[in-house]
Amino acid sequence: MKMRIYQAALLLAIFGAWYVLTETEILAPFFFGKPLLVLEKTWEWFASGKIYSHLGITLIETVLAFAVGTILGLLVGLWLALSPTASALLDPYIKAANSMPRVILAPIFAVWFGLGIWSKVALGVTLVFFIVFFNVYQGVKEVSPVVLANARMLGATSRDLLRTVYLPSATSWVFSSLHTAVGMAFVGAVVGEYLGSAAGVGYLILQAEAVFDINTVFAGILVLTAFALVLDGIVSFAEKRLLVWRPAAGETEPL
Repeated sequence: MKMRIYQAALLLAIFGAWYVLTETEILAPFFFGKPLLVLEKTWEWFASGKIYSHLGITLIETVLAFAVGTILGLLVGLWLALSPTASALLDPYIKAANSMPRVILAPIFAVWFGLGIWSKVALGVTLVFFIVFFNVYQGVKEVSPVVLANARMLGATSRDLLRTVYLPSATSWVFSSLHTAVGMAFVGAVVGEYLGSAAGVGYLILQAEAVFDINTVFAGILVLTAFALVLDGIVSFAEKRLLVWRPAAGETEPL
């Protein structure tokens, strides 16, 4: 509780410094905006209801990209981790695809899928997939050979090993990556909207930038940040509920 108070105090201090620096014009308001005008614009969006349709589209794109990217990363990560031949064959292609700046794919996805939500989802999937894939792959590879040998001695089949050994090991690694994946899904949605769309919070930011309305740009960033934190909190809640078997920090340390 005390830490929450400190965090809130730090946030207020940042806004206070921003307010003082822009009011005294140490920082030019044209370039840095004014916090009260940013908050006023944010309130206006929610009070008038203008933001809800745009935010809904951005959230749909984010959730779809997050879900599809996570599922694909989990499935492909498990497959390649358990198939050494396929892993060796595809290794250079996976590395090449991961090293590619995925933002450059946005125009291609716009041509393939149009300017609707699916081009943004596709871009988000490419960002989320590799984060989850590499964590799942590493999680399966980190399974102790001793645990596998003991399970096989007890008669565990390949399906049993997948369900009781590999998946639990991969799950811990997956959840450690999902916090980053949520942010990347948002990035994919917003960048896609920014490069070409007719709706979404990224579209609002682009329109404000076109007329040099820095306060509206910051308002859009504030809204996106708040909802990214909400999604991250949902991931944290799911992690606590699904990984109840994992010992808390310090529980396994010797006395």
